[in-house]
Amino acid sequence: MAPQRRHTRRWPAAIDHDGHDYLSTAQVAKVLGIKRESVYAYVSRGRLHSVRIAGVRGSVFAVAEVEALAGAGVRARPPAGVVERIRTQLTSLSGDELCYRGVPARELVDRDFLDVARLLWGHEVPAQQSPLDEGATAHLRAALPHTAGLLDVVRIAVDLAGASDPLRHQRTGSVVATKGMQILEAVSSALPTVRGDITTGSYAKRLWPKLSPLSPTRDRVGVLNAALVLLADHDLAASTVAARVAASARAGVYSVVAAGLAALDGPMHGGAATAAYRYLHAALADPVAAVASSLRSGERIPGTGHRIYREHDPRALDLLDLLARAGGGTRVRTAVETIASAGDFVNSDLALAAMALQFRMPADAPEAVFGIARIVGWVAHALEEYDEPMLRFRPEGVYVGKRSN
Repeated sequence: MAPQRRHTRRWPAAIDHDGHDYLSTAQVAKVLGIKRESVYAYVSRGRLHSVRIAGVRGSVFAVAEVEALAGAGVRARPPAGVVERIRTQLTSLSGDELCYRGVPARELVDRDFLDVARLLWGHEVPAQQSPLDEGATAHLRAALPHTAGLLDVVRIAVDLAGASDPLRHQRTGSVVATKGMQILEAVSSALPTVRGDITTGSYAKRLWPKLSPLSPTRDRVGVLNAALVLLADHDLAASTVAARVAASARAGVYSVVAAGLAALDGPMHGGAATAAYRYLHAALADPVAAVASSLRSGERIPGTGHRIYREHDPRALDLLDLLARAGGGTRVRTAVETIASAGDFVNSDLALAAMALQFRMPADAPEAVFGIARIVGWVAHALEEYDEPMLRFRPEGVYVGKRSN
């Protein structure tokens, strides 16, 4: 970096170090007329360089660089297109391994889903009753058109639970975590029952009769619990970014979850699990022919590959292993193995589809399980985001339309 000159402008008193002048983050923000967090947006773009000086708290910045930015007419916004860097302590994805707060997710699959929720939320809140009474859930189901799917019920249940809570905008950590528990119970209670209700036991056991007509054996419920655990969070997926943006605007936790569910609703996110189910279901009769047809047409096989993972999806490996231990599902397992042999590795979407087919769940069950599981992650990210500066997500668009004369 070129030698820095002493500043001459009438700016805040600078920090003198080794013959050069520096300003603190707060001083830079004041000089440029921007927010403190926007200063770091310029750092991330390389337009400012942070420096550490012994005995001085926090980062400082050379006055020469600040003067250059000021002379360039910096406005009270970050550079165009900059989105805040999101620091999180929740989930890490490294070396094709998924960890929650430093614990490999594969080590948590035997833990109750609600215990994993508590781990991610950082609050030991007790299990809750559904905030929706039987009358409300009965009216909800009766009002739904025949075209409504399981995830539609989930979305409406979340909205109804929020509307029923006059204190829904509370953002204290333990209160938000408690409301997260209530949301999970509202969703479970609102879903229609396939076989007799189960009102005791783990969350997965109580959710089971909403999804499958088969008896809830320990191994089967264990697979469902593992699916919920493994899908609880996955760093900054599109739906999680949507949830954090809502939390940044200080939306209540019900609306944060609703924002996540809205983003999940696309075919490239939650809908990918439904596409995997349809493909796998069609492939059961002749897996080799199905895969051969896909290879011949050049179409990507749904439920394979991943943007983050390079060699394998650890969630799929763990879930498929538990499915094999649960017994049965020979045709499903053969189809999955044939698909895996086609080249790309199997991801969690296909593993969810395999679970649904093996346990005779409806076609949209994979997407519903995904959405219910991810509620835990969205609540966890809301808890983190509530501690960040509000409204920090404000990228500037690059206007390419017509200009006024």
